[in-house]
Amino acid sequence: MNAEFLAVLDHLTREKGIDREHIIQAVEQALASAARKSLGEEAGEITVTIDRATGVIQMRAGDQELKSATFGRIAAQTAKQVIIQKIREAERDVVYAEFEGKVGQLVTGAAQRYEGGGLVVDLGRTEAFLPKREQSPKESYRHGDRIKAYLLEVKRAVKGPQITLSRAHAGLVKKLFELEVPEIAEGIVEIKSISREAGDRAKLAVVSKDDKVDCVGACVGMRGQRVKNVVRELQGEKIDIVRWSENLEEYVIGALAPAKVAKLKLDRAKRRVEVIVEDDQLSLAIGKKGQNVRLAAKLTGLDIDIRSESQIKARAGVSIAEIPGVGPKIAEALQAAGFEAVDQVAHASLEELMAAKGIGEKTAQKILDGAKALLEEVEKKAAAAQALAQQAQQASEAAPAVETPTSEPPPASEGEPTS
Repeated sequence: MNAEFLAVLDHLTREKGIDREHIIQAVEQALASAARKSLGEEAGEITVTIDRATGVIQMRAGDQELKSATFGRIAAQTAKQVIIQKIREAERDVVYAEFEGKVGQLVTGAAQRYEGGGLVVDLGRTEAFLPKREQSPKESYRHGDRIKAYLLEVKRAVKGPQITLSRAHAGLVKKLFELEVPEIAEGIVEIKSISREAGDRAKLAVVSKDDKVDCVGACVGMRGQRVKNVVRELQGEKIDIVRWSENLEEYVIGALAPAKVAKLKLDRAKRRVEVIVEDDQLSLAIGKKGQNVRLAAKLTGLDIDIRSESQIKARAGVSIAEIPGVGPKIAEALQAAGFEAVDQVAHASLEELMAAKGIGEKTAQKILDGAKALLEEVEKKAAAAQALAQQAQQASEAAPAVETPTSEPPPASEGEPTS
C-alpha cells in the first residue's frame, strides 16, 4: 500500500489542489478509529503514524506495536474511504471558491426543472437555484433554456455549495448594461442608481466622466441597439435612462420623465420634494398604479409628492381655520408661528406644531391628523372634478365634426356689375 498511497497523495496534490498533510492526518485519525472498533476497548489507546517520506504505517496499541497482518486490510480500506471523502470535500471547496468569487456577477446556465416554484439551473460544474421571489413575473422556462442570471448568494452546505440566482435584482440590469456599453465597462460612464420592478419597468441614472461622451446616448446606442439588447434579454421590460445630476431639482425632473414637471419645491432636510404638474400630466407623472413616481422616488432617494395645478389651487383656498378642531385662537397661534397654509400644517412635525403658543402634544397630533384629512378630502374633490373635465374633453374630441353649409351670395340685381 505504501507506494500506491504516496502516488495517490501526489496526484491529489497536483490535480485537485488538496493539501497532502491534511490527507495524511485524516487517514491517521480514520485508521485509529477503525482499529478501535476492530480490536475492542481491551486493546487500550491506539495511535497511528504514517511516515511522510516512505508511506510506512505504524500502529500501536499502548506500548505494543501491531503487526501489518493485524491492520493491513483495515488500513487499505480506511485509506480508500478517507481519500474518496477528501476528494469530494476538495471538489466542493473548489466549486464554492469559484462561485463565491462571482457573487454580484452574471452567470449563464441551462434550465433543468422546477422545484417548489423555484428553478434549478445547471451551471456546468454544479447546480444553482432561482427562487420564485427572484424570478421576473413575466418569465417562464423550459428544460434546456439558456438563462443569464445575477449571482446573488453562495452558502456552504453538506452536499455542496448552495448557489442562489436572481432575475429580479437591480444588479442584473447593471451587469447587462456593462456588457452592452463599453463606456460603462471602461469607467467613462457610471451607473449611479437603479430602481426596478422586474418584468415591467426600470429606471437607470447615469453620468459621464468625460464631457465629450453623452452618457444617455452611450447607453441607448446607435438606433437604440444597445438598450434594445438589454430589453430583449429582460423579455421586454421597459427601461428609462435618466441623466444623473448633483442638482436634485434637475435629477427629479429627469427621473419623472416622460412626464413634464411645471415646478417643484425641495425640502433637503426632510429629503422630500413636492412636484407640481399640469393637469394633463398628472396621470403620466404618477404612472400606472403609481409605478412612475415610485421608481423615481427609489432612484433619487427622495420622498416625491405629486400634485396637479388644480389640486394646488383647490387647497390654496382652504383656510387653517377649516381644519377640524382648530378655532380662532389656535388658528391665530399657528399663523403667528409661521403656518400660512393647510399643507404647511399637514407636512409639519409634532415638534414644529408644539412650538406654537398654547399647543401641546395631544392638540398638535389632533391638528396634524385633521389637516391631513382635510387636504385629502379637498384633493379628492379636485381630482374628481379634473377627471370629469378630461372625460368631457375627450368625448368632445371624439365626436364627429358636423359640416356647416356655406351661404351662397345673392344674385346680382339687374344692371349691377358682377365681380
